[in-house]
Amino acid sequence: MSSALPAQAPAPTVPTVLVTGAARRLGREIALALAGAGWRVAVHYRDSEEDAIKTVAACAILTGGAAVFHADLGDETAVRALLPRVIESMGHVDAVVNSASTFEHDSCASFSFGAMEKHLRSNTGAAILLAQALHSHIAARQPESPTARGVVVNLLDQKLWNQNPDFFSYTLSKAALEAANTMLAMALSPLLRVVGVAPGLTLTSHLLSDAQFEALHKLSPLGRSSTAQDVASTVLFALQNQSITGTTLLVDGGQHLMRFERDFSLM
Repeated sequence: MSSALPAQAPAPTVPTVLVTGAARRLGREIALALAGAGWRVAVHYRDSEEDAIKTVAACAILTGGAAVFHADLGDETAVRALLPRVIESMGHVDAVVNSASTFEHDSCASFSFGAMEKHLRSNTGAAILLAQALHSHIAARQPESPTARGVVVNLLDQKLWNQNPDFFSYTLSKAALEAANTMLAMALSPLLRVVGVAPGLTLTSHLLSDAQFEALHKLSPLGRSSTAQDVASTVLFALQNQSITGTTLLVDGGQHLMRFERDFSLM
């Protein structure tokens, strides 16, 4: 009778995700939620280095693996170099969450090519390039990991389903990204899934007082819009559900069903 112990199955690979704009606000909440669910998190930032380091420290406590990466998402060269840097540092990447966003006010009257290009480069082009890079990375892993698959989650905005003319270039860039969801899901399958998550009014800003934010947050059929936790849990759901691609999950308490003539920040 053999006394040999049964062979142990190899330890599962810890999934790794790059979250852009993860130093502060909604990106940070998403990074923390994913770390809490067992993901190693690559924390991207542009300007907020100190906050990014704090996010990495908080993620590392939760999951034991996190690192910080700087890049200007308006710079194509920097964007193309970002995922290879994460892979070199962390070994592999399974998902990208495009949370970073340029959000600057313009209108039809003040619209310019410059404003449009600035938003399209960082909000649309960067997300597409990162999806492209993740697809190449997953394909390169196929010989050793035939079952490897990846997923991209793009943060959108409920205002695409409830449009107003404020923040004209920002809205155009998010509309282009929503269209890219469909095209990328088709072009990059079966190795990559691509899912949109569209929050409603979630966090306040310098443009709103606390009282204004509270009042606006209640303007929805459910009596409340999205919280950061709602959005983060939806991102996690999109990462984990293997049957979702090429569509967008609206997380807004139904705000897209109501008519708003202005952007929340200008109401």
